[in-house]
Amino acid sequence: MKKIKFGGTGLQVPAIAVGCMRINSVSLEKAAKLIEKAVELEVNFFDHADIYGGGECEEIFAKALSMTGVRREDIFVQSKCGIVPGVMFDFSKEHIIASVEGSLKRLGTEYLDALLLHRPDALMEPEEVAEAFDELEASGKVRYFGVSNENPMQMELLKKYVRQPLAANQLQFGIAHASMVKAGIETNMLTDGAVNRDGSVLDYCRLHDITIQAWSPFQYGMFEGVFLGNEKFPELNRKLKELATAYGVTETAIAVAWILRHPANMQMLSGTMNLSRFEEVCRGAEIRLTRQEWYEIYMAAGNILP
Repeated sequence: MKKIKFGGTGLQVPAIAVGCMRINSVSLEKAAKLIEKAVELEVNFFDHADIYGGGECEEIFAKALSMTGVRREDIFVQSKCGIVPGVMFDFSKEHIIASVEGSLKRLGTEYLDALLLHRPDALMEPEEVAEAFDELEASGKVRYFGVSNENPMQMELLKKYVRQPLAANQLQFGIAHASMVKAGIETNMLTDGAVNRDGSVLDYCRLHDITIQAWSPFQYGMFEGVFLGNEKFPELNRKLKELATAYGVTETAIAVAWILRHPANMQMLSGTMNLSRFEEVCRGAEIRLTRQEWYEIYMAAGNILP
């Protein structure tokens, strides 16, 4: 499995991570097999959040892990906190600490390898976040920290108070959700793609050694559906099929390779619980598309080159 740097930590982690949001949709036996297969393929990075399944996903993961021969120290476990579903976002010290304690209990572990703040809290008091991070680090309960869905200025504000480097930023990114790329390509144009929607977060993360973790990589819009095999994207699917045939893989693998070809060295979150599809995803990390192939896919998705 291709390895990438995890922010500025010095750690090498797999370019593919297992997103555990849907682990409650399969049996414990299937969840255990997925964990075993992932580790076998050197994908030992598992992403959680305290809200996934109302906490049930973390509990299921712990039970499934106990059914395998995989040791806790041989995997990287990341979780996220800060969302109170349908109510608010909460980055208060009290909420962060309580959320981590809950995740540790459900996961059956003494520490998280990484903790990410899940969505920007408009009422964030960065001093409280700093206190929470310091306490969690000092106690050994969290080793590394990061954010999710944050723009550069939000991270700058946080970094003014937080001592720990921000190792990762989870952002939605994929062929059909590529505004981070489009804004740069269409700079100084009067096109929809030229609208800078995220404060140049892609370049910011590259400049500051923050690993972008691409979530919902096969979705278009905001959970509107997947583009793979979708009649709304005929040209894109034709191009993916053409390249899949050329490389001897599936269209899924090519879609993964497109993300990982970007020099930002992103980490892609795979949310599938299907073993064969997971293996297809992992095959994508073995392929390095040419520059021309990358741009052909980009344009086949309906994007323009000025």
